[in-house]
Amino acid sequence: MIEVIEGLPEGVVGLEAVGEVTADDYESVAVPAIERARGDRSKVRLLYVLGGRFTGYTGGAMWQDAELGISHPFSWERIAVVTDHDHVRTMVKGLGWLIPGKVKVFPLSARSDAESWVTA
Repeated sequence: MIEVIEGLPEGVVGLEAVGEVTADDYESVAVPAIERARGDRSKVRLLYVLGGRFTGYTGGAMWQDAELGISHPFSWERIAVVTDHDHVRTMVKGLGWLIPGKVKVFPLSARSDAESWVTA
């Protein structure tokens, strides 16, 4: 599932992956949160945490994750991905250049640095 991280400034979306993330999680939680944050802005900032409670993606969720970034390519100002999962870090570093905006990966121990960076 995906949970919304509360308490971030306006225009910043915080999402945390918990357990297994499904395509429905993107449709019912992530996309509406991003649309609300976007409002009348042209760009959104995203903090995405995949911590110790994250166990993986379903096949449909992986597609939704890729589609979310690619279908709104100019909607992103900054994306901070916080994780110690090597496969996620590798994927973001390998594909992050496809998103016109700043994308940075942080270890879980630097979550506060990620929040500062994405909200600056």
